Amino acid sequence: MLRQPAVAGRFYEGTPALLKKEVGAFIEEDLKKEKAIGIVCPHAGYVYSGSVAGAVYSRIIIPQTVILMGPNHTGIGKAVSVFPEGEWTMPNGVVPVNNKLAELILEYSKTASADHHAHQYEHSLEVQIPFIQYFSKDFSIVPITIMDTSLKTCQSLGEGIAKAVLELKKREKEKGGNGDVLIVSSTDMTHYESHDSAKTKDKKAIDKILSLDAEGLHKTVKEYGISMCGFAPTVSMLYASKMLGAKKAKLIKYMTSGEVSGDYQQVVGYAGIIIQ
Repeated sequence: MLRQPAVAGRFYEGTPALLKKEVGAFIEEDLKKEKAIGIVCPHAGYVYSGSVAGAVYSRIIIPQTVILMGPNHTGIGKAVSVFPEGEWTMPNGVVPVNNKLAELILEYSKTASADHHAHQYEHSLEVQIPFIQYFSKDFSIVPITIMDTSLKTCQSLGEGIAKAVLELKKREKEKGGNGDVLIVSSTDMTHYESHDSAKTKDKKAIDKILSLDAEGLHKTVKEYGISMCGFAPTVSMLYASKMLGAKKAKLIKYMTSGEVSGDYQQVVGYAGIIIQ
């Protein structure tokens, strides 16, 4: 299946030249690139969260396979929807879906279902791709949206992803490759509270991510009513990353939309974090 972009020309520029220029404005050039197991990255319109996304992608090595996980904002599709095969059309080129890894994830995670419909209008994964394309033209993706935010589902998905990645690595090494995979959790943080309130709440969630505490993040979001839209993908990513050997995490940048708009009464928080 060929998926068309849902938010080109709205969340980000819709033509190749303008999009490359827009993304480039957020990139920190000539930084030393590091290998990452996972990242946390925002998905708002680039005018608001582009600098956070740019700061993260400027610092990491982009492998040939990227798992994109995000929340299901539309309510369409399955509880956990894996885009199983096909291509995603973007202004700066077509991106193939890694159907082999998608099949492995569907095999190892019993909570995930093959489903195109959940992805048709969802923006949270799409907005990551232009940043990846800025640094790489040779990569494939496995898009996953999550609507069921229960801890059991997050753990099942995360552990299933880790098992699938390990199996892919094994197969690729047998063929002389490395099978490296990056897991992207696409999320914004607190929504529509004051700048100070958002910072206070978001720090509680960020501290759990930095501790690689998947269960603690899930509990903290629930306990403090943190409106982090992609907490479930982040919890799943943490479970997967720990199984894949993650030892540390670092906060690259945090800001709120108020720092762009000047409205500090109703902000959205954005965090960029690297898991290694």
